[in-house]
Amino acid sequence: MNDETRVEWREWGQAAFDEAAEADVPVLLSLTATWCDHCHEMDAETYAEPRIAANVNDSFVPIRVDVDRRPRVRDRYNMGGFPSTVFLAPDGRVLTGAGYLGPDGMRQVLDSVRTMWQTKGDGAARVPRSLREDDPPAGDLSPDVEAAMLGQLTETYDEVAGGWGGSPKFPLPDALEFALKRDREMALRSFDALSANLLDEYDGGFYRFATERDWSGLHYEKLLDSNAALVRAFANAYLHTGGTEYREPAERTIEFLTTTLWNDDVDAFANSQAPCEDAAHGLDATDRATAPEPPIDDGVFGGPNALAIEGLLTYYAYTDDDRARRYAERALETLRAELLADGVVRHVHGRAVADDGESAEPTCLLATQARALSALTTAGSVLETDAFADATSVADATIDRLRDGDSFLDGPASGVGLLERPLRPLDSNVAFADALVDLAVLTGEDRYRTVARETLESFAGASDRFGVQIARYATAVSRLLEGPLVIRVGDSPGSDLHRAALRMADHEKVVVPAATDDLELGMARVELNERTSAAVETPEKLSERVRDVLD
Repeated sequence: MNDETRVEWREWGQAAFDEAAEADVPVLLSLTATWCDHCHEMDAETYAEPRIAANVNDSFVPIRVDVDRRPRVRDRYNMGGFPSTVFLAPDGRVLTGAGYLGPDGMRQVLDSVRTMWQTKGDGAARVPRSLREDDPPAGDLSPDVEAAMLGQLTETYDEVAGGWGGSPKFPLPDALEFALKRDREMALRSFDALSANLLDEYDGGFYRFATERDWSGLHYEKLLDSNAALVRAFANAYLHTGGTEYREPAERTIEFLTTTLWNDDVDAFANSQAPCEDAAHGLDATDRATAPEPPIDDGVFGGPNALAIEGLLTYYAYTDDDRARRYAERALETLRAELLADGVVRHVHGRAVADDGESAEPTCLLATQARALSALTTAGSVLETDAFADATSVADATIDRLRDGDSFLDGPASGVGLLERPLRPLDSNVAFADALVDLAVLTGEDRYRTVARETLESFAGASDRFGVQIARYATAVSRLLEGPLVIRVGDSPGSDLHRAALRMADHEKVVVPAATDDLELGMARVELNERTSAAVETPEKLSERVRDVLD
């Protein structure tokens, strides 16, 4: 019995579904997150009500899932936000679902579902559309993809408040970085809107989103993955502009990540900070210092930590900031030593069972693999070239285990409920393909570029319908077709020439250190497609060669 909610929650797993089948009752699946205010509110107001809890315990098999710890369950059963309240047949198919339900709403839904089950049984169950659709439409890659995405950003740009779309307003770091090279004014106004509205000026770090178009109605939770992505985005804005107004939000966010979200026991970053009371955010600095600290979910997750490593190393590459480097190195060591084995990155640090709940082996998850690959290629480019060996092992394991046709599944098509249904997440496919473009340059292995192209082509038939949330697709296509800009440096990481290469103002470039196969020590060369510069030996001449190649 859960004393807080009075509901006898089961763990996600075969045993709970077998229990439902044997009793011939539906499953009530509750998707929650530790940082989710409405989830805690529903526990306190709905599941804690004795008659509702008794109803659930008597007529359903209730399962509680933390969406951060089981992302594959989240992606198949999410009802559009959290909490998600989902009723399932014992085989895992969906009967109906909703988001937050207060006591009155829950009573009505429980009665409705019970009646549905008694009259129709599992005949009322269905498989969600995202798991029934055919493979995505393939197509050819062309510059039209980039043009179409720029058109999407221009069309949905908010001229008054900054950012894209109406409400709610999310940070959209991939859209920010895409626009940074293609419409800098639009991008920088959106960066300014973010730092003015979502940045916590007292403790640092960015809040998750705003409910209203004018950036009001803030949701005060702070998540590692979104903050890590914004560190990288603001660092890249600083690279292009040299403006302290873009460096400082990145610096403040790094302070938040390396203090509030740092887990000393594991030497890595914790997952999230829940919101404090709304009123606390209106206090002055003195009063806020004495206010209770919002709770931290100190779980360590492979994918978000990889994003943090990449973000901190990107900032370090442009600033030589020692704090960013030290914490990135510590988290990188944990990732490589404790989370990575045989090319598979464990989703949760220290988890005793697999992420699908079925075996002792960690599940190979596409989102985690893609983020780890980006972190390792960034580490190899910025810090230490031996990270390329781990990057190669991650890429190869992902291709071997998750590639299905020309694109990738989110994980193995096996497990409880709808986990056996294949899912091809566009965002993770794009992130992995984009990282493969880097890996192909850094290793000289063109097979990775081939896989990247085939992955992007497998979604190209629908690319004209992609929203600004998928701006990275257009970035990856552009880098594949037109570049990326490559700077090869004969020196090991850390030399003046290497540091200058990292600071050339194109955040989509690839810097290859220790490129001594065809470069002398102390020399560097610039490449873009078939164009190759002469080798140079000073940062000044390297800057000239970059301009020459780009002109």
